Amino acid sequence: MSNWEPARPPVPKGTPSVAGHCRPTMAAIAQEEDRPKNDRSGRTRVAGFGRFSGFDKISAQERFDPTRFAGKWFLVGVASDCLYLRENGYQVDATNVVVSVRDRGSLHFSTFRPLEGICWNIKQNYFAGKAPGRFLLKGRGVPVDVVVGETDYSSYAILYFQKNRKISAKLYGRTAQVENSILKKFEAAMTVLGISDDLIFYYPVYGFCSSADQFHILDETKFTG
Repeated sequence: MSNWEPARPPVPKGTPSVAGHCRPTMAAIAQEEDRPKNDRSGRTRVAGFGRFSGFDKISAQERFDPTRFAGKWFLVGVASDCLYLRENGYQVDATNVVVSVRDRGSLHFSTFRPLEGICWNIKQNYFAGKAPGRFLLKGRGVPVDVVVGETDYSSYAILYFQKNRKISAKLYGRTAQVENSILKKFEAAMTVLGISDDLIFYYPVYGFCSSADQFHILDETKFTG
């Protein structure tokens, strides 16, 4: 039996990561932190980014229920000091994820976003931590600590990420556009962390994709160590 497989297209470069650590490869696309084509706030932003020394002090959503958290989410905004974002954030596309529950409360994320007219699907596992709402994202690089800090399950969720003691955050919505009160809630939470408004990047609300062929799937779930 032949082991021949059709050649896969080259992975585009120049994409940042969303979990608070920038990597110029498509492999980190599911963790991307980018500026949208249409900034929802319309405000002039002020420079500055702070480090929060106690990631373990960030509270997880009380009585976090992974089953209620599962389903489709749209990436509304990202807070990060990623250099790529600050210089190229205007180039990004809409991003949405589908979350499912795995064994022992772990979560599986399938992230979809178009790049150069092609839809990519990035698959990742968020392994359940010692407490509800806390996870460990394992991939090609250093593991990333994740906390679901706040969610009402029906309209928004705020997730925090820590890699190499540096923190970033993401705002998800059940719809591409969320209420202004939720945007203010997210910005207020970032202020507490010392993250200034110029480092909060809001995503576009159009141009989503929801499926990818076998040649445009990046499977990060094989990394378990």
